[in-house]
Amino acid sequence: MFESLSDRLTGVFKKLKGHGKLTEKNVEEGLREVRMALLEADVHYKVVKQLIADIKARALGQEVLASLTPGQQVVKIVNEELTKLMGAEHQDIDLKGAAPVSVMLVGLQGSGKTTTAGKLSVFLRKQGRKPYLVPADVYRPAAIDQLKKLGEQISVPVFPSSAEADPVKICLEARTQAQVAGCDTLLLDTAGRLHVDEALMGELERIKKAVNPSEILLVADAMTGQDAVNIAEAFNDALEIGGVVLSKMDGDARGGAAISIRAVTGKPIKFVGTGEKLADLEAFHPERMSSRILGMGDMLTMIEKAQAAVDEKTAADLEKKLRKSQFTLEDFRDQMVQVRKMGSLTDLLKMVPGMGQAKQLKNMQVDEKELVRIEAMINSMTPQERRNHAIINGSRRRRIAKGSGNSVQDVNRLLKNYTQVMKMIKKMNKGGVRGLGRGMLPM
Repeated sequence: MFESLSDRLTGVFKKLKGHGKLTEKNVEEGLREVRMALLEADVHYKVVKQLIADIKARALGQEVLASLTPGQQVVKIVNEELTKLMGAEHQDIDLKGAAPVSVMLVGLQGSGKTTTAGKLSVFLRKQGRKPYLVPADVYRPAAIDQLKKLGEQISVPVFPSSAEADPVKICLEARTQAQVAGCDTLLLDTAGRLHVDEALMGELERIKKAVNPSEILLVADAMTGQDAVNIAEAFNDALEIGGVVLSKMDGDARGGAAISIRAVTGKPIKFVGTGEKLADLEAFHPERMSSRILGMGDMLTMIEKAQAAVDEKTAADLEKKLRKSQFTLEDFRDQMVQVRKMGSLTDLLKMVPGMGQAKQLKNMQVDEKELVRIEAMINSMTPQERRNHAIINGSRRRRIAKGSGNSVQDVNRLLKNYTQVMKMIKKMNKGGVRGLGRGMLPM
């Protein structure tokens, strides 16, 4: 996300930080480059104009020019103004009302509504809700079947819609069925079109009138840039949407839609789709997103991912083992599985402040398949071998390699790396608890 824009802005700020003292000319030159970077990122030109004016008003005052660290102050101002532009603070999905409450997902064809319905089900279930999926798109071939398969995948009930039925009738009957099933949240996957038209809006208005949803979320494709902003305006005019879900954010290196939508429509972005998996949906936090754009990382989101993926008791047991240098290959495998649940390692590293712009990280592609190979090798070991690697001799190594579909050299490399990690842990334990935390990242 935002890779191109982030790189450009980092370059601008690096120049500004290089000046011991900033002049008005330095600031204006820097802001000119920021303006160009935002326009190239497909941010709406009116939004760019207002943002630059707001930054300039503060950056040319005593707050910056008289500061001991003027370059840092400019970055701070840009961060604050960008956060304010995107909505200042996170806004939750509106689920007020008598159960089952209804959430309408609207948008153009291909924007990712059906997949988002599945992702939202997973997200809401983590919040303690009981979602019920409703396929109300009777036009797109296999749309109903797609939602049914998603429902089976995540064990969420799906209303048995028919392609011949009226979408309004489907939604009303689904509400009754949801009550019977004990579900409290209806997710209505409505029909899309290739472009905004009267027939589409008319049908959506009829569903809205009949169901009276507590929330209407527009699903917009982040990669369409300013088109996503125009689509949001059109849907908002017709339906008065409550917020936006930006899908396919992981494929958008520019970020124009994320920055522009709130300023143009007045409607908040509530969620962003960050990958293909059904767990890849994040609540949108303007301050965190601004921090990512400026290459400052996003530790809060990383911590939340860790809390969701890692069991507290397991983590406490692991800490005790690390302190006693009793970290086995079995523990290593379990820890690796937990980390993989958090998502792509490359994306996780980018959330660490400073790592997103590190040259080493940019040139490094974390091979996720390597983790699968390591897991396969450890799984091919006997419980005794996993708990005491010292007994793994030549014949055992050959058996492990054959059983996991790897070479003996791969097994040797795993054991060598593990041995080095254990030596490092022992050294850190001698140096006290402080050293332990610092050493976890290399491991």
